[in-house]
Amino acid sequence: MTTTTKNLVVLGAGTAGTMVVNKLRRALPDPEWSITVIDKDDIHDYQPGYLFIPFRMNKPKQIRKTKRPYLSEDVDLVIGQVERVDAAAAQVHLEDGRVFPYDQLVIASGTTPRPDQTPGMLGEQWHREVGEFYTYEGAIALRDQLDRWEGGRLVVHITELPIKCPVAPLEFAFLADDYLSGKGLRERTELVFVTPLDGAFTKPMASKRLGKLLERKNITVETDFMIESVDQDAKVIRSYDEREVAYDQLVTVPLNMGADFVGASGLGDELNYVPVDKHTSRSTAYENIWALGDASNIPTSKAGSVAHFSVDVFVENFQDAIAGRPLSHSFDGHANCFIESGGGKALLLDFNYETEPMGGTFPLPHVGPMSLLKESRANHLGKLAFRHIYWNALLPGHPLGLRADMQIAGKIPI
Repeated sequence: MTTTTKNLVVLGAGTAGTMVVNKLRRALPDPEWSITVIDKDDIHDYQPGYLFIPFRMNKPKQIRKTKRPYLSEDVDLVIGQVERVDAAAAQVHLEDGRVFPYDQLVIASGTTPRPDQTPGMLGEQWHREVGEFYTYEGAIALRDQLDRWEGGRLVVHITELPIKCPVAPLEFAFLADDYLSGKGLRERTELVFVTPLDGAFTKPMASKRLGKLLERKNITVETDFMIESVDQDAKVIRSYDEREVAYDQLVTVPLNMGADFVGASGLGDELNYVPVDKHTSRSTAYENIWALGDASNIPTSKAGSVAHFSVDVFVENFQDAIAGRPLSHSFDGHANCFIESGGGKALLLDFNYETEPMGGTFPLPHVGPMSLLKESRANHLGKLAFRHIYWNALLPGHPLGLRADMQIAGKIPI
C-alpha cells in the first residue's frame, strides 16, 4: 500500500524554527512526513550576543554561524524570501515564483526592528550618533561609537513594546555604566533610560527592583515617553506630548514588527504578529497553521526561553493534532530572563502568564545554583554559559532537563 507523503513547512530557521524542525524530524515518521524550512538566508545569529558586542565582551564570530549544520540532515532548507501565504489553498509563495504546498504550516519568522516606522530615526546619523544593538550590523557600529566616546549624554531608549528580549535595554544601561566606569568616563557621562512604560519593566515586582538598581547606578529614568520623532539635527527625541530628550549618543530600540509576509497574507495583527491560542500556539483562524517564538502574539516576553518552553509544549500538541486527537498540553507562558547588571553579576527573572517574578532559586528549589530577583555571580556565569548550550543542545533539540511549565517550589513572593 502506498503512503502519501504529507508536507510540514516551517517559515523561519531562527531559534524557534530550528528547534521545532529538529524535534519534529525525530518525532514524525519518515517518509510519511516531509519537513521543509524556508528562510531568507543561511545566517544564524545568537541574538543575545548582540548585547555584548558594543562592550567587547563577545567577538562577532562567536555569535554568527550558518544555518545548515544546525538542522537535521533529513530537513530540507530552502533559501528564499516569502512573499505570501495563501491559507485557503495551503500554499507558500516565494518572491522568486516558487510555490510550496503544505498540510501543516509553522510560522517562526520572528520579529525585527523597524526604524523606518519612526520619523527621523533613519538618516545620516543612523548607526552613528543614533545607534541600536538589535542587529548584528548595529551592534558592531555601536561598538565603534563607544570606542570613540569621550563623555556626554548617552540615552537608552525604547520606542514601543513588545520587543524581543524586553530586558535588553536595561542590560545595556547597566553594562554601559560598568563599561564607562572602567574607562574612567562615567563621571563625564550622563546616562538616561527612556521608556514608554510607567516604570523600569512590565512586571510590577521586577519593575520596583530594577528601578532601585537604576537609581543606585545614577541612571536617570524618563517614563511614559511615547516617541513621535527623532530630530537628528537638534539631537533630540520628541514625544507626542511635546517633551524632548537631548542626546549626544542615542541607543534606541526601534519599533519591533513581525514579518511583512504575515501582514500581506492577512494572517497578522497591526504589528504583523500571528494571533494564536496562547496555550497551544495554534492560529485562531486556521487549524493547520501555528506560530512559534517571536512571530506569535502571545502575551509574554519575546525571548529565547519562551521559544524553548513553548516549542516543547507545541511538539506534543502537534502530534495530537495530526492524529486527530484533542490537544492535550497547555503552555503557561513560562519565561525566564537573565539581566546583566554590571560588575560580573546578573539578576534572573522567572514568571508566566499569571505569576509575577518571585524570589528564591532556579532551576532547583532551595539549591539553585542561580538566585531569582537578586544580583549574583552565578547568574552572570549562567548567562555566559548559555551561548555554548544554545549552539550545542538547544538548537539541536536535545532535552535540557528543564520543565516547560513554571515551578513554584522554592520560590518566595516578594
